[in-house]
Amino acid sequence: MTRRDDPARAAQDPAPGRGTEPAAPGSSESAHPAARLGRGSRLILARHGQTDHNVAGRMQGQIDIPLNELGIRQADALARSLERAGAPDVIISSPLRRAHATALAVAERLGLPVEVDAAFTERSFGRWEGMTGEEIREQFPAEHDDWIHRRSVHGIGMEHREEVARRVGDGCRRVLAAHPGQAVLVVAHGAAITLGISDLIGTDPETFRGISGLENCHRSALDPLLVDPEGRLMRLVSHNVPPDFAP
Repeated sequence: MTRRDDPARAAQDPAPGRGTEPAAPGSSESAHPAARLGRGSRLILARHGQTDHNVAGRMQGQIDIPLNELGIRQADALARSLERAGAPDVIISSPLRRAHATALAVAERLGLPVEVDAAFTERSFGRWEGMTGEEIREQFPAEHDDWIHRRSVHGIGMEHREEVARRVGDGCRRVLAAHPGQAVLVVAHGAAITLGISDLIGTDPETFRGISGLENCHRSALDPLLVDPEGRLMRLVSHNVPPDFAP
């Protein structure tokens, strides 16, 4: 495993699973400070466990879907995997139930609290949310054509890739600046994580499609790119690691 995956760190005292109110994106509470990403920090991005919408191939977006039975087991597997590989110091979650329940499973095992941050909410897919790919093709043929040809989709209320990338990337920088030198686990969503990584490594989220999506309860890790003169970029050191990975 990677540099941070050494024996588990000592657990902190706060009661496991205690959440906080989400910070609203764009508020003074969520705006990241102009701070360099410091040496020794690590960002771990984990996708939530499986839901029934995942199984049915329905686009979830910001619909608040709970974990299904397999998703609950996957969250427990993620918790056990992180305990073996090296526990994070901080756990932060999207406010959506599927991510928050996954984060709580990890928190309970590691004895850590969970912070809730709206910056890590999934991308909004507007009127497509809750629909299957076939339903989208039938009901929105022109917009679906734009989608499959990697053009911006307009008129359905979809959040643009650049907006999501900036929201998630800035959220990551903010929480790392608030916890210098620590390992921060963010439990979020497939599109949010992929686009956030794009922003963090300095690629154009509108045109770059070289980052694969994470499977349920898989994770990626990033370290600060210390040669970046502005102290904003990170390097991807592992990607889409399954929860049963053992060094």
